[in-house]
Amino acid sequence: MALIACGTLLAACQVHPLYSDTNEVQQSLGAIAYSDATTRVEQEVRNKLIFLTGGGAGEPAKADYEVDIKVTTKRIGVLLERASDTPMAGRVTVSADYTLRRASDGTVLKAGHRSAVALVDYPDQEFAKIRTIRDAENRAADELAELIRADLAMALGR
Repeated sequence: MALIACGTLLAACQVHPLYSDTNEVQQSLGAIAYSDATTRVEQEVRNKLIFLTGGGAGEPAKADYEVDIKVTTKRIGVLLERASDTPMAGRVTVSADYTLRRASDGTVLKAGHRSAVALVDYPDQEFAKIRTIRDAENRAADELAELIRADLAMALGR
């Protein structure tokens, strides 16, 4: 009798992978509109999120959900050359505050803060240094978009 009761109890349990993309979750992710970007790095994060959530199809014509994103970037030199006091290496941190809302009634479904770090070695040439910083910002923006997409998938999968 106890064995039958345990079997019945366990039959009601369902196990799903934490980040599984069921068809329902993927459809919900594809129905998200994103706020306009104000900086280059914010545009990088926005573009990557649109690609990840829309499956390459772009933003929907009529969105069921809206995400407001505010992205900030910070550069820090971490290894200084003593003679000239110039950084030889550094790190770029890209952070975002985001809010997921239901478009129909404005209900906040998820609000959060995420950040990503990219390490950078500064070359001697000024143009190469600028390009290295830009590449690090792009790498951190891509990683940040992946983290936010996972958060959105969890929120919409509930």
